[in-house]
Amino acid sequence: MILETAAANLLSAPVLAFVLGLVAVAVRSDLRLPEALTTSISIYLLLAIGVKGGVALRSATLAEVAGPVALALVLGVIVPLVAYGALRVMTRLGPLDRGSVAAHYGSTSLVTFTAALVFLDSSGIDYPGYAPTLLTVLEIPGIVVGILLASRGAEGRVSWGGTVHEVLAGKSIVLLAGGLLLGYAIGDGGYAGVQGFFDEPFRGVLALFLLGLGIEAGLRLRSLREAGPGLLVFAALFPFVIGSAVVGVAVLAGLGQGGAVVLAILCASASYIAAPAAVRFALPEANLAMPLAASIGVTFPVNLVLGIPYLTWLAGVLVG
Repeated sequence: MILETAAANLLSAPVLAFVLGLVAVAVRSDLRLPEALTTSISIYLLLAIGVKGGVALRSATLAEVAGPVALALVLGVIVPLVAYGALRVMTRLGPLDRGSVAAHYGSTSLVTFTAALVFLDSSGIDYPGYAPTLLTVLEIPGIVVGILLASRGAEGRVSWGGTVHEVLAGKSIVLLAGGLLLGYAIGDGGYAGVQGFFDEPFRGVLALFLLGLGIEAGLRLRSLREAGPGLLVFAALFPFVIGSAVVGVAVLAGLGQGGAVVLAILCASASYIAAPAAVRFALPEANLAMPLAASIGVTFPVNLVLGIPYLTWLAGVLVG
């Protein structure tokens, strides 16, 4: 079952676009996406997810949302602590770089989350409308905890005021939170007027963004050699270990198959938008090449091809 769903996911347009990006780097093509284009695409994806989530959020009660949000906050603290401990055992990284990697893995990946929603839609599996709220909530604690752990190995003191502002005022939080409020305010009636813009082009835009990520992943893989094989193994196993544990907890909490998959893939992914900006500000001496190479070059494609189908299957088994 896992192999069948993984094969179907592998043949989807977004995944194949990612593979094309890897191939382009392998054959030393000059194919690159302009930075302005990738920035525009990420803004579109963030706002589209936020607005659609805000519209769906209107039909949810506070009682339905409060429990999953509280669970997400707790996991947002636990996951970077687990990542930091695993990196201490599996790699030769010092406290500074361990904390930097933990911050990236404690935060979330917008594109992995988006790919999971597309996979659930294609599989006919319902997921809660508050899913983007969980994405917004989980962006913050993992970064803060990771930086706190890394600060013990930093040369200077961390400017926490500036760091918190960098996290909260970053485009990820502003667009997701702003989109949620916008969608909640306009409701179904208002959304009908912009649905053609946010719905129809969504998968095509996602495929284009994944093409750029494939190129980025191909270029970043070389940086993994500096950290040794331990980081590579960590990045490959992280989605399955953390994802499986979170699926079990989410099913016990009553989130259902779709809700369990959403929360698990958020915890099993790694940030490469919000976390790098915050870590660069708080810990300028940290080597960002290693967490970015691990998250984009290993964890992201593992989740894209195997992690999402596996977690969907596992959640179905536990719920069923």
